[in-house]
Amino acid sequence: MVSKPMTSELNPGPGFRIRRHISRPDPALVAAFREFETPTISDLMNRLYTMCTAIHNLTAPDLRILGPACTVKVFPGDNLMVHKSLDLAQPNDIVVVDAGGSCMNAVLGDLISTKARHRNLGGFVVDGYIRDIPGILALDFPVYARGVTPIGPLHRGPGEVNFPIQCGGIVVHPGDIVAGDANGVVVVPQDAAAALLSRLRERRATEATYVAAVARGDFSNAWVDTLLALGACEVVDDEGARATS
Repeated sequence: MVSKPMTSELNPGPGFRIRRHISRPDPALVAAFREFETPTISDLMNRLYTMCTAIHNLTAPDLRILGPACTVKVFPGDNLMVHKSLDLAQPNDIVVVDAGGSCMNAVLGDLISTKARHRNLGGFVVDGYIRDIPGILALDFPVYARGVTPIGPLHRGPGEVNFPIQCGGIVVHPGDIVAGDANGVVVVPQDAAAALLSRLRERRATEATYVAAVARGDFSNAWVDTLLALGACEVVDDEGARATS
């Protein structure tokens, strides 16, 4: 008797597991990041913790997201673990889904979004596609993703909840702070959040002074020429003669 190959069987452990409890930052610390837009946060993390621009707000432009990450990894086109994440996430969590960037199937739609809203979750960020946009728009609930397709998901597994994932080119750990607005999505590592917030607040006054000066036309680009000179930038005059700045 020929038995069925076991190469596609689901196996417990890596790839098919959930973590019920994770460490989350203090809610007051998370809320404080609402004082800043994502470009400012990104700048102070040296522009290395910003998701690719393909992942963007597919709901109302004014719907921002801010909260600890509940991370989900799914097999592309499957959303069994997205459903399970609704039982594990806490109010204000952002469910961040690693669907491998697949455009073949949506991994959530208006029904999952409705359930998430009833659980008081903070929104979704999906490295993949979603569907049922009219229904989601009616919820006033933020969903960020790569795009939209009418093709629905399967519910078979495998997948993971609350283990490290990648989303939009950024590694996201459970409990990291996820912030998103019209500019895009940034991820603040949980262990760096308090120090980053302190630096953001310290820099705010100086930045505000500079922005106000530019607004009234009071600025100089002398610093540009300094950098060009340091790099020995070649300068060509109107007659084509060459000089070194």
